[in-house]
Amino acid sequence: MLNPHDLGRRTFLRDGSLVLAATAITPSLLMERQSFADETNTAVRVGLVTDMHYADKSPAGSRHYRETIDKLETARKQFVSDQPDFLVELGDLIDAADSVDVEQRYLQTINTKFAAICKDRHYVLGNHCVDTLTKEEFLAGVKQERSYYSFDRKGIHFIVLDSCFRSDGKPYGRRNSHWTDANVPAEELDWLRGDLKSNNKPTIVFAHQRLDVSNHHGVKNNPQVRQVLEDSGDVLAVFQGHSHQNDLKDIGGIHYCTLAAMVEGSGPESNGYSVMDVQPNGTIAIKGFVRQASYQWTA
Repeated sequence: MLNPHDLGRRTFLRDGSLVLAATAITPSLLMERQSFADETNTAVRVGLVTDMHYADKSPAGSRHYRETIDKLETARKQFVSDQPDFLVELGDLIDAADSVDVEQRYLQTINTKFAAICKDRHYVLGNHCVDTLTKEEFLAGVKQERSYYSFDRKGIHFIVLDSCFRSDGKPYGRRNSHWTDANVPAEELDWLRGDLKSNNKPTIVFAHQRLDVSNHHGVKNNPQVRQVLEDSGDVLAVFQGHSHQNDLKDIGGIHYCTLAAMVEGSGPESNGYSVMDVQPNGTIAIKGFVRQASYQWTA
């Protein structure tokens, strides 16, 4: 049997006028309503970066590893100005090193800079993050408990995925995998299905390997992952990295937005990062800087 207070609250979430008839107005209920209004009438602001590939080594092709430090400093100034609620790093924070000790130094160097920008940070595992290191070592280095999980901010649901698993379900780590063999294992897929089933909020997904292509940059079982996302009816967009270039695909009513890599190209004119605002009604605006494209999608 429902508590009358619960009934009133649930009715308010659907139609404020019905609440007046369904429950008495008390000071505590007024405070609850105001809290809810304050929460849902404010956009969530997110700072986004991907594929920094930091390493203290000479450039290779179009990748300028050491320059990531200066590029991140430029992004930091923008983030400080825009004051995002949290930051998301979409994978490949570091490039592979020849030894664990060197790789951990790379991680400490770049994460010290990144962590100073904002207290609320989220790291998506990229294949380079867990090439030399194990997942446990990388996560310990950035002080994040899990490689896949979800959280809520201001009425929006966010999901971080981990596709750094081989086809046989074994996790990447210590050069035991190939970057083209990216998968979301059955256990994580079951978790994702359950997480979305228990959620009715507008939802944003963060990934590294792409969920929208069938080439080497794509997750091998991404049709199954996309089906789970589509079945929920709540997923607005997926943000991903890995292929280093701007790209956008709309599949099954979901935006799959691939962001530009910070490591690509030399000089400040080759940087890339963005600030995203997600409105309570599902409208998404992405302000891209330098090489990163800008987008706006209405609900």
